Amino acid sequence: MRQIKYAFRTLFKTPFVTTVAVLSLALGIGANSAIFSLFDQMLLQPLPVPHPDELVNLGAPGPKPGSQSCSQAGDCDVVFSYPMFRDLEKSQTVLTGLAAHVGFGANLSYKNQPVTADAMLVSGSYFPTLELHPATGRLLDQSDDQGIGGNFVTVLGYDFWKAKLGGDPSVVGQQILVNGKSLTIVGIAPKGFDGTTLGTQPAVYVPISMRAQMIQGWIGFERRDSYWAYLFGRRKPGVSIAQVRSALNTLYAPIINDIEAPLQKGMSDKRLAEFREKKILVEPGAMGQSYMHTKSKTPLWMLFGVTLTVLLIACANIANLLLARGASRSGEMGVRLALGATRARLMTQLLIESVLLALMGGVASLVVAQWTLNGIAALLPSEVSQTMSFTLQPAVVLFAAAVSVGTGLLFGMFPALHSTRSDLVTTIRSNTGQMSTHRGAARFRATLVTVQIALATALLVSAGLFLKSLANVSHVDLGVKIDNIATFGISPDRSGYDTLRAAGLFERVQQEFASTPGVTGVTASLVPLLAGSNWGTDVRVQGFAEGPDIDNNSRYNEVGDGYFGVLGVSLLAGRDFTLADRVGSGKVAIVNQAFAKKFNLGKDVVGKYMSTNTGHGGPLDIQIIGLVPDIKYSEVKDTVPPVFYTPWRQDAGVGSMSFYIRTPAPSSAILHTIPEVMKRIDAGIPVEDLRTMPEQITQNISLDRMLSILAAAFAALATLLAGVGLYGVLSYTVAQRTREIGVRMALGADARRVRVMVLRQVGAMMAIGGVIGAAVALGIGRAAASLLYGLKGHDPVVFALSIVVLALVAGAAGYVPALRASQVDPMHALRYE
Repeated sequence: MRQIKYAFRTLFKTPFVTTVAVLSLALGIGANSAIFSLFDQMLLQPLPVPHPDELVNLGAPGPKPGSQSCSQAGDCDVVFSYPMFRDLEKSQTVLTGLAAHVGFGANLSYKNQPVTADAMLVSGSYFPTLELHPATGRLLDQSDDQGIGGNFVTVLGYDFWKAKLGGDPSVVGQQILVNGKSLTIVGIAPKGFDGTTLGTQPAVYVPISMRAQMIQGWIGFERRDSYWAYLFGRRKPGVSIAQVRSALNTLYAPIINDIEAPLQKGMSDKRLAEFREKKILVEPGAMGQSYMHTKSKTPLWMLFGVTLTVLLIACANIANLLLARGASRSGEMGVRLALGATRARLMTQLLIESVLLALMGGVASLVVAQWTLNGIAALLPSEVSQTMSFTLQPAVVLFAAAVSVGTGLLFGMFPALHSTRSDLVTTIRSNTGQMSTHRGAARFRATLVTVQIALATALLVSAGLFLKSLANVSHVDLGVKIDNIATFGISPDRSGYDTLRAAGLFERVQQEFASTPGVTGVTASLVPLLAGSNWGTDVRVQGFAEGPDIDNNSRYNEVGDGYFGVLGVSLLAGRDFTLADRVGSGKVAIVNQAFAKKFNLGKDVVGKYMSTNTGHGGPLDIQIIGLVPDIKYSEVKDTVPPVFYTPWRQDAGVGSMSFYIRTPAPSSAILHTIPEVMKRIDAGIPVEDLRTMPEQITQNISLDRMLSILAAAFAALATLLAGVGLYGVLSYTVAQRTREIGVRMALGADARRVRVMVLRQVGAMMAIGGVIGAAVALGIGRAAASLLYGLKGHDPVVFALSIVVLALVAGAAGYVPALRASQVDPMHALRYE
């Protein structure tokens, strides 16, 4: 305790040095803690269930002829058909339970209060496999999963129950409308459990056998070529993952070869052989199933590397500060050694001081971490930020504490060793109390600054790459004029509307908004524009060959009349859709240039025929009436795929729609009007994804924005810290060389030559650090290539500008000490020390 009190007194004797060190550490540790918070939630945290390490996720890669539906729980490589799930569930013996689940969007209404929320269809084995217990009531079990379509029960998510229903336990046994169907609430999920898919928070859990009731018009329980279910299980005690894999594939192989392979029609021999060789993948499932685990890995490691670099630069600065302060305390250390103090005791005292300094920085870092998390939350899409925690959790506080202690030891060790070196007493005696600069310490300080410059160069280049990538993305030609357009979606099929009523509702919505003052155009689409949705199907096209291994897939969209005109797209040939293109009229389509190119339609596109009726022959029943330029479809960064558009009015089964409202003024003004108009039309239909199209684009490129802004901010901070470090080292060096400089000037050296002498040292450190940093940046550029758009990871312009910026900062940091050195009075310098 006495040593800690002494450490406090020592630190507060130099308040400026202590304050600079604490602020530097707060920035470095805070940035790392914020990124660790995301890292922990996305890549480390197991599901809040008993023994999560026993869980395994199942995958089914390989040919999947038929329909595939995949979502946030994972890509289409891991989905199974419903019959396959039941086959495996019935026969497996190595798991205590095998569960299936799939997410869906839901309109919920409790006591006439409608809300849109995430929901999840789960098998009766879902909660038992997870070994969960309800907060109140009961959870779904096998008795709720008997037969198809007759299990009108649900379990509420804990957060939904608390936030929307006030945590009232009496709701158990009452009714709630889920997509227009009345379900009995049988229980509440446990607190802290948000499903098994990171990025979604299910408000309700519904038996998977109710999928046809939840999704209007859906069929597929009996189809082995309909892949949509995600599977996971829990290993029995003593059973390894390898044993689970072997046992499940023993069951899987005969089902594939004896039951499903004979059902395949029109498949080539090669493709059929690949189908027969399919295997089940079994992987650890402690963290649940989510594509976010994979999608976030590279960006998070990248940001972690950036923040760690900032912390290392801060540590180098503090090590230099401690070395400089240690030089001023050399007399004290020498006297204590001469009086019999052991070196170990003195080193312990100095390390306590450095760790205490780091802990003070760690406490301050919690404020920085919270600010950083708030900034990240603002940069992420709302649907992602709402499913994650952006407050400081206990794990983050522990991480900050551990990093604080580690950095305290890291930056304090060499100064402690140097300040208590064995020749200290001899040096004091030989210099009669005057300390000279130790060459080892000088070299170490110069090395630290060189490393700082190298790290800052790498970060500047990385930030430059991400900023240029963001600029490229921001200037992508979308093919549409998004200014002054607002968008929103409605899903009447989730509120009990049949397809006929839904079509009438869509017509009324368009009419109401068309007559709203200030609206110059209204249109709609089934697939929302640039919202990350991809809808595709195989097609037959006039003049294009068909075959088992020929790719005849295309994206598609169903759109309203005047769709292209409202979006500011000029047709290259043919005409736009009109109100006359509806059920009963001849089927028509408009295709984009990528479609025309893929299917070899040539110059005369308009008038040719196509069909979505594949595999069954029949006529080509859709006439192509127009050709449009390539319009971005799902993602701003993706190449425009082949797309064909059909009128939504020619589809009798549309249950949801996205609308686009064009106004002469900025479209943000109409965002308040849209919910009011929808309430007049039907107050029971929630408005979904209400935003302007520019906001839609911003959300679409949110990952690029987050990486670019954070990388730029951290790079600027690292450059500033490197500049401060360089300034500190040169200032200290000039002070130590005052006598030498005075001698040089007394012997005839002019001020310019002295400035050049100091700046030459800056140039040497800049040259070495810049070369090392550029080499590191090349490696970072290659690693980040998949995150960049429209440029290479070794872009010469970015490299050159980054080095110029750092050279200017280094020059500015070095010029002041150089100027001070050139103004030394020779007579004063000769009397120095």
